[in-house]
Amino acid sequence: MEQKQLGVRAGVSGQLFCFGFGYTCSRLASRLRLSGWRTAGTVRSLREKEPNEDLELYRFCGDAPVAGGFDVFRNVTHLVASIPPGEEGDPALLQHLADLRALPSLEWVGYLSTPAVYGDRGGAVVHETDLPNPGSERGRRRLAAERAWVSAFENTDVSVQVFRLSGIYGPGRSAIDQLRSGKARIIDKPGQVFNRIHVDDIGTILMASMQRPNHGRIYNVADDEACPSGDVIRYAAELLDMEAPEPIPFDSAELSPMARSFYSECKRLDTARIKSELGVKLAYSTYREGLRSILDDA
Repeated sequence: MEQKQLGVRAGVSGQLFCFGFGYTCSRLASRLRLSGWRTAGTVRSLREKEPNEDLELYRFCGDAPVAGGFDVFRNVTHLVASIPPGEEGDPALLQHLADLRALPSLEWVGYLSTPAVYGDRGGAVVHETDLPNPGSERGRRRLAAERAWVSAFENTDVSVQVFRLSGIYGPGRSAIDQLRSGKARIIDKPGQVFNRIHVDDIGTILMASMQRPNHGRIYNVADDEACPSGDVIRYAAELLDMEAPEPIPFDSAELSPMARSFYSECKRLDTARIKSELGVKLAYSTYREGLRSILDDA
């Protein structure tokens, strides 16, 4: 697929460091390594990831600097930060702001945030130009972290971009996998809709931004169809020729505090900016294309 062949800056390789080397960053790093990039990042436990000679991983829990300090970041050109901020702020900035500001090679920073910074919009369409109004502590902390990252590199040669990511899915983390494992649930809350985004479309958007840096710019990262989560489960069940689970009323559903916070807000994300400014064409513009691809590649 054309999307998976996208390079960065036409053959020019760099060095990526990710604070929070999870699902999204691991997929992005794999694509960049195909273009000759070096990649590294942090995990809470080194046992979380299998050894890889092309990948350097460092333990980082946010309460102390990464072992090795400045030398860990030497020659880093691009940085992605996704670790959830705590009460005191973003852990990467708290522990390593001076190190990062001292890097002569650093060009681009991508901060992975959340639409929770917008708060509840009653199902209305939200644009990046709309003022944030977080209604949760999670949203308030993310908004503060967004501003801290941009502010940290004001009046420097480093360009910081903010990406507000909707619900992430992809191979191994989709409605198809939930159905196969028997963990799929349909939570019925009338009027509730979500956007979502395939993990590899996130990578495409980040790589496009690396080619078109724009300090302080904010991007909604989402597909083109906000819908109830039950629609996704039912479509995945249809693909698998399975029965979809019976809906569970929201008021009686047993949900984690995080899941309940998702259902407390409703909005639709406008995604014109990633297309007009970054030139991105989503490979999976709705959950249908994404789920079919996951099933076909399984």
